[in-house]
Amino acid sequence: MAVDTPLLKNHEEEKSVSYVKEFGPESKRLWKIAGPAIFTTVAQYSLGALTQTFAGQIGELELAAVSVGNSVIGGLAFGVMLGMGSALETLCGQAFGAGEIRMLGVYMQRSWIILLITACCLLPIYIWSPPILHFFGESDEISRAAGKFSFLMIPQLFAYALNFPIQKFLQAQRKVLVMAWISAIVLVLHVFFSWLLILKLGWGIPGAALTLNVSWLLIVVGQLLYIFITKSDGAWSGFSWLAFADLFGFVKLSLASAVMLCLEFWYLMILVVITGHLENPLVPVDAISICMNIQGWDAMIAIGFNAAISVRVSNELGAGNARLAKFSVGVVSITSVAIGVVAMAVVLATRDYFPYLFTNSVPVAEETTKLGVLLSFTVLLNSLQPVLSGVAIGAGWQSLVAYINIGCYYIVGLPAGILLGFVFDFGVEGIWSGMIGGISLQTLILIIVTSITNWTKEAEQAESRVKRWGGSAANH
Repeated sequence: MAVDTPLLKNHEEEKSVSYVKEFGPESKRLWKIAGPAIFTTVAQYSLGALTQTFAGQIGELELAAVSVGNSVIGGLAFGVMLGMGSALETLCGQAFGAGEIRMLGVYMQRSWIILLITACCLLPIYIWSPPILHFFGESDEISRAAGKFSFLMIPQLFAYALNFPIQKFLQAQRKVLVMAWISAIVLVLHVFFSWLLILKLGWGIPGAALTLNVSWLLIVVGQLLYIFITKSDGAWSGFSWLAFADLFGFVKLSLASAVMLCLEFWYLMILVVITGHLENPLVPVDAISICMNIQGWDAMIAIGFNAAISVRVSNELGAGNARLAKFSVGVVSITSVAIGVVAMAVVLATRDYFPYLFTNSVPVAEETTKLGVLLSFTVLLNSLQPVLSGVAIGAGWQSLVAYINIGCYYIVGLPAGILLGFVFDFGVEGIWSGMIGGISLQTLILIIVTSITNWTKEAEQAESRVKRWGGSAANH
C-alpha cells in the first residue's frame, strides 16, 4: 500500500492539473455559443418585457393586461412551442455531431408541420381568453383587458411555430451569431415603434399588440432569408417529402420535450393566476408580474447557457465523445452559478429602485420591493436549473425530467405556495416562497441525476438514435 499511495496521489494531481488546463478551452467553446445565444434570448425576451414597460407608463390596468396576456396566455403558448421545438435540440445536435448534416433541414420541416398544427389547436385559448382567465380567478376588469390583448396577439402564436424550429436548426450548427444580429436589429426597431404607437400616438393595447406581432414576424423572416440564401452549409437542401415521414415518432419526442418545458412555464403562469385570488389583486398581480419580468431577463442568461450546453452535449454524444460531454457539463455549471451569485447581489442592491422602471404606482413599487429578497434567491437558483435542463435536452432525457417537474412543482411547490399564501396569510410572498421550494427540490434532483450518469452509455444511445432517425452514425 505504501508504494501505491504516491502513485495514486500523483494520478489525482495530474487529473486536477488536466482539469484546470482544459477548463479554459472548454469555457471558450461554451461562450462562443452561449454569448450570442444569451444576447438573442435577452433581445427576444425584451420584446415582450419592453412592451409591458411601455404599457405600465399608461396605467395599472394596461400593465396588468399586457402582463397577464404575456405571462398567462402568451406564456402557455410560448412553453408549448418552445417545448415541442426542443425535440430538435436532441435530434439536430446529435445528427450534426455524427456528421449527418443533410438531416437537419428535414428535421426542421417535420417540426414546422407539428408546431403549425399545434398552433391551430391553441387558437381557442387566445379567442376565448377572457372567460378562461375569469374561470381561473382573475377579476372581470383584468380578464377583459388581458383577453383583448391576447386576441390581438394571435399572429405571434404562428411566429412561434416557425421560429423555434429555425432556432434549434441554427443552434445545432452553432450559427448563433446570425440570430443575435437579427434579434438586435429587430429590438432597436421594436423600441422605437413601441414608443411611437403606444405613448406618442396613444394607441395603447392595440399599438402594443401590433408592434409585438410585427417584431416576431420580422425575426422569422430574417432567419428564413439567411437559411434560404446560404443553404446553411448543406443543412438546407430545399423542401422535401421526407418531412412527412416518421411523423408519429417525431410527435412522441416533441410531446415529451413539450411536457418537460411546459410544466416549468405553466408553473410560473399558475402563480400569476393564483395571485389574482388575493384580496385587492391588482397591486399584488402587478408586483409579481414585475418580479417575473426581472426573473425572466435573468433567466435569459441561463437559457443562453441552456442552449450552449445542449449543443455541446448533443454534438459530443453524437460524435461519441462521452468524456468531453461530461466535462462540458462541469464547466458550464461552475460558470452559470458564478453569474447567478452576481445577479443575486444586483437584485438585493437595487430592490428599492428597479420597481419604478415598470410602474408609477407607489403601492405596486412597495409590494415589489418586499418581494426583492425572494426574487434574489430565485435568480440564484435559476442560474443552474435551466442549465441542467439543457443537459437533459442534449442527452434526450425529456421524459425523465417531465416526471421530476411534476413532482417538484405540482406536488411540492404549488401546494406549499397556496398553503403559505392563503392559509398562513403570507400573501404574494408566501406564494413565491412555495415556488422557491419547488425549484430548489428540482435543481437538487437534477444535480444527482447528472452526477450519476454513465456518459459512455449515453454516447452509445446517441449513436443508435441518429441511425433510427434516418442517418448512420459517422465512424469516429
